[in-house]
This record gives sequence, C-alpha cells and structure tokens, in this order.
Amino acid sequence: MIPATSARSRHRAFSASPGRCSPSVPSAWRGVAMVVAAAAAGATAWCGHALALPLACAFPTLWAFAPSRVISAGVSAAYFLAASRALPQGVVNFYGTDGVGIALWIGAAAIFVLVHAVLWQSRPGWERALCFGVAALLMSVPPFGIVGWAQPITAAGILFPGWGWWGLGATTAILLTMTTGKWPIAAIVAAGFWTWSAAHWIGPAQPGGWTGLDTKLGSALGRAPDFDQSRALLQRVREAGAAGARVVVLPESAAGLWTPTMSGFWMDGLRETGITVIAGAAIVDRAGYDNAIMEISAGRTRRLYGERMPVPVSMWQPWLAWTGQGGGARATFFGNPVVESAGRRVAPLICYEQLLVWPVLQSMLTSPDVLVAIGNDWWTAGTNVLAIQRASTEAWARLFGLPLVLSFNT
Repeated sequence: MIPATSARSRHRAFSASPGRCSPSVPSAWRGVAMVVAAAAAGATAWCGHALALPLACAFPTLWAFAPSRVISAGVSAAYFLAASRALPQGVVNFYGTDGVGIALWIGAAAIFVLVHAVLWQSRPGWERALCFGVAALLMSVPPFGIVGWAQPITAAGILFPGWGWWGLGATTAILLTMTTGKWPIAAIVAAGFWTWSAAHWIGPAQPGGWTGLDTKLGSALGRAPDFDQSRALLQRVREAGAAGARVVVLPESAAGLWTPTMSGFWMDGLRETGITVIAGAAIVDRAGYDNAIMEISAGRTRRLYGERMPVPVSMWQPWLAWTGQGGGARATFFGNPVVESAGRRVAPLICYEQLLVWPVLQSMLTSPDVLVAIGNDWWTAGTNVLAIQRASTEAWARLFGLPLVLSFNT
C-alpha cells in the first residue's frame, strides 16, 4: 500500500513536469497560431481588392494579445512580409536579380517589426492601445513611414466611405479598441460597416471632362527620346479629346526626359485642340532628377508637381548627395501636396506614394477637388503591386468622396 503523502508528492512532481499538462505547450501553439493568422490577414487584406482591406484590422488584436514580445515581433513580421510579398519579384523584374529585392523586403520588415516590438506592452489596457497608436503613427510619417506599407488605417475608405476625417477618426478608434479586451465589440462594429459598404460599394468616378489613359509599353516608356512613341501617345490624346475629354492624364514617365524639344513637340501637337495633358516626366540637372508631373497645353508647359517620396534605393538615393555624387531622384517629403490644374485643385500621387499614408493625408488637409494617381508599373509584372496601388488609392478617394483619375503603364 502506497502512503498518501507519497502519492501526493508523486502527483505534484508529475504535474510540474513538462508534457501534455504543461502550460508552455498550449502557449507555444497559441503563438504559432497567431503568427499564421497574422500572415493570413496580411496576405488577404493586401491582395489587391479594395473591399478586402478591412481584414487588416485583425493585426492590432493579434499584436496586442501576443503572449510575449517575441511572439508580437513574429506576428508583426508575418503580417508585413505577407502583405508585401510581391516586392522581391518586382525588384527582380527591375534589377534582374533577387538579392536586392530580398534585402529591401527584409530591411523594410525589420523596421516595421522593430517599431512594433519595442512598443508592445505586456499589460492590457489603454496603455497598450496608446502604444499601438504611437507605432502606427511612426510607421505613417517619415522617417519610418518611408517604408510604411500595409497600414490598416487604409481600410477607413471601405468602412466609412464619404465620411472624410470623421471616418478616419472612427477607424482609428476601432483599431485602438481592437488592442483591448473590448475587441469583440470593435470587430462587430467594423464587420457591420464593412458589410453595409460591400453591399453598396461604388468605385470612385472620374471628374467630368477628365480621363486617364493606360499604356502597355513596358520598360520602354520614358527610357530614351522616342518620338515615334510620343507621336503614338499624342494620337491617343487627340482621340480622347475627340471623345469629349478636356484633360487627359498620362502615366508616370510618359513624357520621358523633359527637354525644350519635347516641350515644343507637345505644344505643337496640342495646338487648336483645347486639350490639357497631365503627364509624368523626368527633369534632369547636375544634382540628380525630379520625378515630376508636367501640365501641357497648346500655349504653355509647366512643372505641376514633384514626387514627394520616390521609391527608396531604386530612385531615391540620398547617400549619393552625402558622398558628393549626384544622380538620384529628389524627395520633397512634404512639398506641393495640392496643385492647380484646369480650374481644379488636384491631389497628385505618383506610383510609390500610393502605398504610403502621409502623402495622401497631407494632400487631404488642403481640401482638393480631385485625386490623380499615375504610375510606371512595368516592373510589377507577375505581382499584385499595381492592384494594391489601385485598391489603396480607391479607398482614399472613397473616404474623402473625391473623383479619381488613374493612369498606369504596364
């Protein structure tokens, strides 16, 4: 017969030993499940369909309720890497090598993970919500916001179309509440608005008399002076004018390297048409170049806009200036958020800016009449980057109730 005290001792020893009853095993599986769920949220929210964007609202909850800082870092990495999974292939298309693409992908993810891991709070409550808000803000504005892709706040345009700044505030409240114990209430509210929006969804319309032309010229667009290419574009512009367009928007780089010869070509070609062309061009000088938008009509040409945030590394290369070299694209960060064209206040976004938060919100602060988004996206072939750009831009346009003109080259 075994003494009762001995039996109790053996029971305690068994209970304390690692195994099926150990709390560490369920905790480990919980962490794995949260990382997998974060990857699924990132991949589906940023699949290129605007109506899928609210799925990104799951990320704050997964981040907040991670059982440890290490797991929160894993959740952040899984979400960001899944959301931006197309980047390596896009860079391969651009550079012809995958090493640069993977380095950019991992580097951008490391910044996102660092910010969210440092600000993660183990104690529940509104302090944790505040920390998430600080992390989201840091990833939305420079310097960290330079690679601040896949921000859940973009879902505001789907949840609250037409609400403007009130919709942005409501979405912020939902995201912060998703980090607290009341997250099921926030999720139900978000799901309700999401369902209503999906049932009544109407994409943003073009303003009357404006049209955007897409091209399929690949990497040839804007790479070298090509008057055959320019003549073909001019013919398409004239055809659009004959169909009633008074303002025609062309993609990034459509006007190529901007020179007096190119300026004269376009002004002569638009003579007696009454058409205004808005087209991307590169203005080159000794220090580098300006990735710009030109406004062209029969009577004049002028620089309308300079890109605030060119693509890091491939275009924006600030280290060249630090070493006394030139050649990179200039970044103005907070310059020219709204420009005047054809009697309208225009919020312009060039390519990479459509993936970020601060350029569009800075433009919205000055109450534009129309949102114009252009890009030279030949390098996105085989990826969903262009679809994500379109979805993000559509969401912002719907949030603020703005007409939208899109023009892309593929």
